[in-house]
Amino acid sequence: MIHGQQFSFERGERVIFKDCSFMLHAGQRIGIVGRNGAGKSTLFELLKGTLQTSAGELTRPDHWRITHMAQEVTASPRTALDFVLDGDEDLRALEAELERAETQDDHLALAAAHDRMADLGAYDASARAGTILYGLGFNKDDLSKPHEAFSGGWRIRLSLAQALMRPTDLLLLDEPTNHLDLEATVWLEGYLAQYPGTLLVIAHDRAFLDTVTTHTLHLHQGSITPYKGNYTSFEAQRLARMEQQQALARKQEAAIAHMTDFVRRFRAKASKAKQAQSRLKALERMEKVAVMQADSPYRLSFPNPAALSTPLLTLRELALGYGERRVLDGIKASVMPGDRIGVLGENGAGKSTLLKAVVGELSAQGGEIVRGKHSQVGYFAQHQLETLDRHDTALATYRRRFELTDQQARDALGHWGFDGTMVERPIDSLSGGEKARLVLAIIAREEPAILVLDEPTNHLDLDMREALAVALQAFDGALLLVSHDRSLLERCVDEYWIVRSGRVDQYADTVGDYAQLISAERNGGTHRGGRAQGRGQNGSDPQDSDTSHTAKPDKAGSGAAAPTAAERRRQAAAARRALKPLKDEQRRLEATISKLEGQIRDVEAQLADPESYASLPADEIDALMARSGKLRKKLDDTEQAWLGLAEQIDSKSAG
Repeated sequence: MIHGQQFSFERGERVIFKDCSFMLHAGQRIGIVGRNGAGKSTLFELLKGTLQTSAGELTRPDHWRITHMAQEVTASPRTALDFVLDGDEDLRALEAELERAETQDDHLALAAAHDRMADLGAYDASARAGTILYGLGFNKDDLSKPHEAFSGGWRIRLSLAQALMRPTDLLLLDEPTNHLDLEATVWLEGYLAQYPGTLLVIAHDRAFLDTVTTHTLHLHQGSITPYKGNYTSFEAQRLARMEQQQALARKQEAAIAHMTDFVRRFRAKASKAKQAQSRLKALERMEKVAVMQADSPYRLSFPNPAALSTPLLTLRELALGYGERRVLDGIKASVMPGDRIGVLGENGAGKSTLLKAVVGELSAQGGEIVRGKHSQVGYFAQHQLETLDRHDTALATYRRRFELTDQQARDALGHWGFDGTMVERPIDSLSGGEKARLVLAIIAREEPAILVLDEPTNHLDLDMREALAVALQAFDGALLLVSHDRSLLERCVDEYWIVRSGRVDQYADTVGDYAQLISAERNGGTHRGGRAQGRGQNGSDPQDSDTSHTAKPDKAGSGAAAPTAAERRRQAAAARRALKPLKDEQRRLEATISKLEGQIRDVEAQLADPESYASLPADEIDALMARSGKLRKKLDDTEQAWLGLAEQIDSKSAG
């Protein structure tokens, strides 16, 4: 077991841990959670023995083998497969012993070495390493490529694969999903759920923690508190504790009011469709964690644009690629104000290619993108973190970009978690999460009509992810989101596009169904968890990764003869034609709802202002109250009409 007994640790004058005690048992899978700077990585260093406590004890069995996933590794000429096999040090030592015995023609040593090879499972080691590599997104051709040929993100995946290959009693993983896509994350969850040793994992992905962990350690203000259960269980237990405290009462009321209003406005839009029901469950969950959000250091918002085109942009028979290579073809879609679109697809299928075209970084090879007059795009991608001037400060960067006073810039950045000292540090000294927050703060200030976010949560802590979800939900513009964080997708997305086999299709189910689908496909199962509608041609995206990974098309079903491709296209076209009038009317109603909500906010802001009652005649106050009632009645009627249309669309789509 791991036993902490009244231990403390400081860095200079800063107290990281103070009189902490807890006990972890062998075989438990523990999630380490807490805000950035709470000491999560320090705890790992103490467990590894690279740091020592200043008081008390933190002990573990001496015979335990410990593995820690390396975050930075020197580039190596060894192949990817050999690099991963190097993780099994016992295997490599035995191979060297076998080679010595063969060189010396020592038959007795040879026999003993072969026996030990069998005991270690050495003869299937390459197959096990290949399974891990495939699960993490590598293909057969990658196995023979040198480690140094891969980019930084893919080297991190190789380090993770090497750690998983190493026989160990205690496995320490620090943000293992940061450089993974959704498909690789789902595979890793399944792998770790079967891990027989003791696992400690630092992660900010709620769904990942819920699937993998059995216990939670919460690090907060120098303390370490153990909880039984996964992250959702921890959250509920911590919420119960916080509700017993009254210190957060005022903040709590404001947070609950915000959440309740958001749920009220969107509850009526939830049809019987699985997608809408999934969204509603996520919203109901948000009401329960409003108290915890009230204690968050972040107060984020994406200001709503002054004007929005309808549609914001339209993709007409769009074809995309690089040089002579076609990646995506036949894309037909539109993006409307208020759309919340999640983009799914395996690595290399073309997600980044699609987003680059939407933001204007990639020209069409065929077809066209028609943009509305008011359709400014705010684009977040990991590479933008590296475009910041590393010698500049966050304060100077932000102030100069928007021509603000020093105090205005400090106030704005404060909402994004930048305190008085952090804003004055060189950007080069900021963490990946801090740089990401700065880029998001800049995007928000630009007031875009469309937010295009490609893995925005990498390096962000759980508090920041929660705050980001709330801010995105309140945004009136459109959202296109690529993320391996299923919690963020479930809470912020209303519809999905799936990119695969050179196509961009609508995906009719939930992200949970998609996770089950890819898990079943990788395990050779037959689960058919997703329905996609659309058309396109085969292709893969060389810009999504350093290697080409071809997306898997749906497998054909059994039983009656499958319709031909031409018949499927005709059926899909007929279905789209039948649904188009309903969807057009639904979008018109959505625009009306948005307009009514704006009018209601304006009227009720006047009614909530004490100055109105001092300056306006009584009949005008009465008129405002009457107008508020009429607007709310019209809003309710419009939402009911939207609900009826949603049920019709759902019924016709299922048929």
